[in-house]
Amino acid sequence: MAGIDSNVKLDAKGLACPMPIVRTKKVMKELEGGQVLEVEATDKGSKADLKAWAESSGHHYLGTIEEGDVLKHYLRKSSGEESAERSYPHVATNAQLEEKLQSGASVVILDVRETAEFAFKHIPNAVSIPLGELDQRLNELNRQDFIYVICRTGTRSDMAAQKLAASGFTSVLNVVPGMSGWSGATKGLDE
Repeated sequence: MAGIDSNVKLDAKGLACPMPIVRTKKVMKELEGGQVLEVEATDKGSKADLKAWAESSGHHYLGTIEEGDVLKHYLRKSSGEESAERSYPHVATNAQLEEKLQSGASVVILDVRETAEFAFKHIPNAVSIPLGELDQRLNELNRQDFIYVICRTGTRSDMAAQKLAASGFTSVLNVVPGMSGWSGATKGLDE
């Protein structure tokens, strides 16, 4: 299996509860908002522990991959995006996007989350271009396509929609609230 991109790796193998969380907290403090941490652990309880800790501390638990006796947990440091103000005026709800997909209409779904977030859960056939790579990869998109831009909460997708519109894309909608509230079909490592 191909590896999941992460910014920092933490070796917590051989440590029992609560040490994987103690070490994770320390490393997480050093990360910048939006960065992904990979925690390697052998404690079977670390999955539930890290998931609960991430959610209670405002970080995003992405998922866990088991490789033999090693659990690789992926967490994304919160970046304050949940409370950031949105300014792109053209918005679609998750329900509107799902209805459009079910109708068979030709649309492009641009997922601007980090590659690790996309790998664990995404809308089938979505195009993955992380927000930080969008400027360099605009040529991968057609300016005439109808594009629904999605992220976790609607904030990164708001910024991406603004960039697309400023670059001459004519039909762009920001999907709100995004993957955090998506109940439609998904693909990913957890499926």
